Amino acid sequence: MPAKVINLTVHGIGKPPRELDPGEDGTWVTTEQFEQVLDAAMGREDVRITFDDGNSSDVEIALPRLLERGLTAEFFVLAGLLGQPGRLDKSDVLELRDAGMRIGSHGWSHRDWRKIGFEEAVEEMVTAPRLLAEVTGKPVSRVAVPFGSYDRVVLNRLRHAGAGLVYTSDGGAAAPDSWLQARTSLRHDIDPSWTTDVLAGQPGMRRAARRLAAGLMKRSRGAAR
Repeated sequence: MPAKVINLTVHGIGKPPRELDPGEDGTWVTTEQFEQVLDAAMGREDVRITFDDGNSSDVEIALPRLLERGLTAEFFVLAGLLGQPGRLDKSDVLELRDAGMRIGSHGWSHRDWRKIGFEEAVEEMVTAPRLLAEVTGKPVSRVAVPFGSYDRVVLNRLRHAGAGLVYTSDGGAAAPDSWLQARTSLRHDIDPSWTTDVLAGQPGMRRAARRLAAGLMKRSRGAAR
């Protein structure tokens, strides 16, 4: 097992098949950008590839390219949006499962988990993975936090909901056996130098310092609730 892992997050690939939410276009990449990242990840046991949001490009564009390279990935699906235009449906989720990909939960409807009440939290953290488990026929206990937005309350709720592993968007490397896993999102302006930088785990001192400060703030906020 490697000492550190680099977790990458893909949101959407190619031409979006649906109207994107404000700011969402910043995390869509071209097919060429995606392939370049996959090629750099080949043979790297310390690189994990994940997908958020359950976009149809996961199965239409990403899956065949992963299989061509002998790569596996983890797909975090929005359970409440299954079957909506531009999103995965249940048959797509089964196709990913049957191809050897892992299915995780991204919640129910892409809400900010720091801004929801108890009933909504149950839907996001309990109902969503339960539905995905029914679809796949396998336990679903791994979670990716929408927007990377979390605090102590969110983490406590996830622990009580039985989350086995939690992916964030904090960036940088992570210990492979840590319950909380930092990830780095692919963005629309990435190039080969970005990939080399990220996969080397050396993002530069300023960016590393900002990332560390942001992570510490997320873990500590919400303590008074």
